[in-house]
Amino acid sequence: MMIEVRPATVFEDVATMVGPRRADANACWCLSYRLPAKQNAALVRQERGALVERLCRQDPPPGVLAYDGDDVVGWAAVHPRADTAFANSRTIPRIDDADVWSVWCIRVRPGHRGKGISHRLLAGAVDFAVGSGAPVIEGYPVDNAGAKVDSTMAYVGTRRLFEAAGFSKAADTTSVLNGFPRVLMRLELP
Repeated sequence: MMIEVRPATVFEDVATMVGPRRADANACWCLSYRLPAKQNAALVRQERGALVERLCRQDPPPGVLAYDGDDVVGWAAVHPRADTAFANSRTIPRIDDADVWSVWCIRVRPGHRGKGISHRLLAGAVDFAVGSGAPVIEGYPVDNAGAKVDSTMAYVGTRRLFEAAGFSKAADTTSVLNGFPRVLMRLELP
């Protein structure tokens, strides 16, 4: 399997990865951490997809997609932290004034999991951020110490995944997901 990671500019592929099965469903669309809480709560149903479609046309787009040939098999949200809900988070600390980029969601389609695609997605997100001028990249995965993470909550990644990509723990957080503490992992670029 040859996995290629590209910027998320094709809305239909982003919709395959993060959109709802029914157009009128109120799905996340990977906007919960992208938008301030009030704006996120105000957007409903098709409005959420319409916003993501606009984001796919912006520079930078909202993340990266992994492809196996022509089939989209994965998604990673990556964007400057200043433009996300993490900029003012009470649970995920800001540790300095660097122009940090954040990776907050990594999803692999069912049927393609367990093949290392999340590792490729994280590497592709890092490459995309570096190519966009990011001096520092952060992630906020769970520190699950090898315990099983429910697949619906695994989207933030694990500490081990980020460590394998060269990230180091930079801080504890007060955020908890699926019963596991989240840690702030950081990749400082030369």
